Amino acid sequence: MDIELPYGHGIRRLVLPDGSDLRLLRPTPPPDLPDPLGALARAVDAALDTPERRGRPAPESVAIAVPDETRPLPVKDLLPILLDRLFAFWPRLVPGNVTVVVGGGLHPALSRTELDRTVPPTAARGCRVVGHDAHQSLMSDHGRTSRGTPVRINAAIGKADFRVVLGQVDPHQFVGFTGGSKGITVGCASAEMIQANHGGLFDPSARAGVLAENPVRQDLNEAGRLIGIQLAVNVVLSPAKHIVWLGAGDPEAVLAEGAKVCAGVYGVALDEPFDIVLASCGGHPKDICLYQAQKGLNMACQAARPGGRVLLLAECPGGVGDEVYHDYVRRFERPADLLADFRTHGFRMGAHKAYLFGLSLDSRRVVLDSALDAATLKGCQITAGAAQATLDAWLAESPARPRIAVIPNANTTFFHRPAGQRALEGGENK
Repeated sequence: MDIELPYGHGIRRLVLPDGSDLRLLRPTPPPDLPDPLGALARAVDAALDTPERRGRPAPESVAIAVPDETRPLPVKDLLPILLDRLFAFWPRLVPGNVTVVVGGGLHPALSRTELDRTVPPTAARGCRVVGHDAHQSLMSDHGRTSRGTPVRINAAIGKADFRVVLGQVDPHQFVGFTGGSKGITVGCASAEMIQANHGGLFDPSARAGVLAENPVRQDLNEAGRLIGIQLAVNVVLSPAKHIVWLGAGDPEAVLAEGAKVCAGVYGVALDEPFDIVLASCGGHPKDICLYQAQKGLNMACQAARPGGRVLLLAECPGGVGDEVYHDYVRRFERPADLLADFRTHGFRMGAHKAYLFGLSLDSRRVVLDSALDAATLKGCQITAGAAQATLDAWLAESPARPRIAVIPNANTTFFHRPAGQRALEGGENK
């Protein structure tokens, strides 16, 4: 039998023996929205037309946070509609008073070419477009959360009169779900703010699919309230990157509604882990670099039994993707040594990605099929291998017919026990 898995902008086909004990673990998306751009216009109009805003003068300045190219959100399609509705609601608002901030958290600062590719001039409607740099951008201070996180964000947003975040609700391995305020409270935050917030990943409730009890997510929600984000526009995308849900309004209310839809799409019941897991991050941009592909490995390993085998397909045309992670992981020969060092010295951004990799690599046998060379992957403690040859070797080594799982969208699929069974055990960063 043949299976197809996304790989970059294309697919990879794997052949398994007929009669293999195989289960496909995949999302179950609802139908696409028939008119997503019309739905966006109506949702934004309804969110703006409130008694508090009706009849009030236009804000002196507006800032809109959008994600960078590592996220599949169709910014080029959505942003122009959002801007048109803002200008229609406030006829005196002019493009010169609107700034679009492309936020990527701790991702490298974008060049002008990359900014224009993310937000083309035709989509910007004459507004200023800037890139966020977590280390170099001018920041504004908004106090501290009850957990002590310093709330410092890009000043272009923090000093604006009206703040908007355009984003996507997706499962996240320790924030629970993306969306809500996250496009600002992480995407446009200072390095120290991100580090303080993400230090909560050790908490058992910091895991994919958990919202209300998740300390990392709740910290971001509180930060969003301190900043004062007046409007969130969020979507849920299908694996084919089509919009299946859209909401606009208060960030926490929009997130709560979007998370319910997202959980129904990407949450998969898992009653028993598998001997072999064949997984893809979901193709571009989920597998744009090794740093991003880690999310897919984390989820894929949760479907494999301890000591089981995981084959991940991730093209990684952008290379490793983060020098802090790369420098740190190369200091160690074994995942166990890295894990011990990280636990001893505490949370550090960039290095935390090596820790998350280490949790998977220490407990499962992992092979990665990618465009990265074997020497680079070895330095990251990862074994390189061709997908079909690796699968054939694993099947030949198995004394009995192994149970095999196929996960086409591992970066966004998360697992839960069927009703009546206790919650999944998922490691320290569950």
